[in-house]
Amino acid sequence: MKCSKLHNVFVFRKLPARYATVVMPFLLSGLMTCIVSLISTLRSVGWAQGIAELWLGSWGISWIVAFPVLLLVLPFVRKLTTWIVSEA
Repeated sequence: MKCSKLHNVFVFRKLPARYATVVMPFLLSGLMTCIVSLISTLRSVGWAQGIAELWLGSWGISWIVAFPVLLLVLPFVRKLTTWIVSEA
């Protein structure tokens, strides 16, 4: 398979720019809760049998909470950031 054909397999239509305000918190909350829930699960039960199921369960719950919370607090955090950081 040529490189260009392989590249076309992974190409998808991009969302319009107006969706960035939802996509960014969605991805950020997913990655952050993934990492934090893994660390928390490992810390509480260690490398026990069934750790993957425990971790994925806690990750799912934390993501369900984190995404809407992030959508709510992000405007405040942006304002707070402009108050703390000077313009270039």
